[in-house]
Amino acid sequence: MPHPGPAGGPVYLDYNATTPVDPRVAEAMAPYLTDFFGNPSSSHSYGAEPRRALAEARAQVAGLIGARPAEVVLTSSGSEANLLALRGAVLASGRSRPHVITQATEHPAVLETARALQRLHGARVTVLPVDGDGLVDPGALDAALTEETVLVSVMAANNETGAFQPIGELARLARTHGALFHCDAAQAAGKIPLDVQESGVDLLTVVGHKMYAPKAVAALYVRDGVPLEPVVYGGGQERGLRAGTENVALAVALGTAARLAAEDLADRAPARIAALRDDLHQRLTAALPGRVHLNGPEKQRLPNTLNVSIEGALGHELLAAAGQVAASTGSACHSGDHSPSPVLTAMGLSPDRALAALRLSLGRWTTAEDVETAATALIRAAAATR
Repeated sequence: MPHPGPAGGPVYLDYNATTPVDPRVAEAMAPYLTDFFGNPSSSHSYGAEPRRALAEARAQVAGLIGARPAEVVLTSSGSEANLLALRGAVLASGRSRPHVITQATEHPAVLETARALQRLHGARVTVLPVDGDGLVDPGALDAALTEETVLVSVMAANNETGAFQPIGELARLARTHGALFHCDAAQAAGKIPLDVQESGVDLLTVVGHKMYAPKAVAALYVRDGVPLEPVVYGGGQERGLRAGTENVALAVALGTAARLAAEDLADRAPARIAALRDDLHQRLTAALPGRVHLNGPEKQRLPNTLNVSIEGALGHELLAAAGQVAASTGSACHSGDHSPSPVLTAMGLSPDRALAALRLSLGRWTTAEDVETAATALIRAAAATR
């Protein structure tokens, strides 16, 4: 299969930011942009094939996470799915002072929604700290839960470090106290096995463009019987939780991507990617002794993610000097000023180490040659800084 992306471009090591659309996904969705354009709610023949395709896509997404098709609600993004989970649960709770618990390294889609619920709906929000690896202590969650807690939201895997949380244990604690548990699995879906029945989560977010589907399609798993206030009101689509005529082409893309991801998991593709990631790490540490520091856990992380700080070099300057590597850094740029990543800061990293961080995330089309090219470019750039 040809490598997507422009020929001659830098080595793409930013799969956690977004993935190329798999050509098989693009091929599967194409007919629903042209031939099968009908509204799936229509009773005439033009609605039949879109309706069938929508049902199949829902079943494919459900199959990836161990859910039932009827429990899959399609949305336009992971941020919208998170909004439906958090706002939906809080507003449906009927509590005058609902309590929400999340943790410090969540995606802004969760943290900012929680703040909005606090500002607009009187919710009380507890943000749990994380340890040096970015992990939540289940004991801290247990201590924070109260009778007023309606929802706990903790991501499956962090987008910057790849650290994955003890979701099953956290979900069990939430359930013991009568609270719902939401898991943002945007980064984890398709990279590690997920089973909503085994983990005991009530709500789980899956995002298309993190697993080789186009942007602007995602899904929220909603366990049967979980009450949510709708995020879009209207015609009753998506179990009445998200009105609007369904984008069948994007749904087919998400379903196809989910099927391919399930096949990759069964074929041990994550192990291949982890070996390449570890080779990249080894090349950097061997060539730059004492300067390369891993951020996040060594074992309990996504197989494709390597977050390292190279001592003596700012991450954004290193990438600019390397030239041949498309990756992310441990800083956010605001009008030319770089500030440390909130995720790395919450883990207790110093500003210097956070600003030196690189997030190198591999994917389906990463090759051994890519790793060698990227390592050589980064080593050369880092050597020039000393």
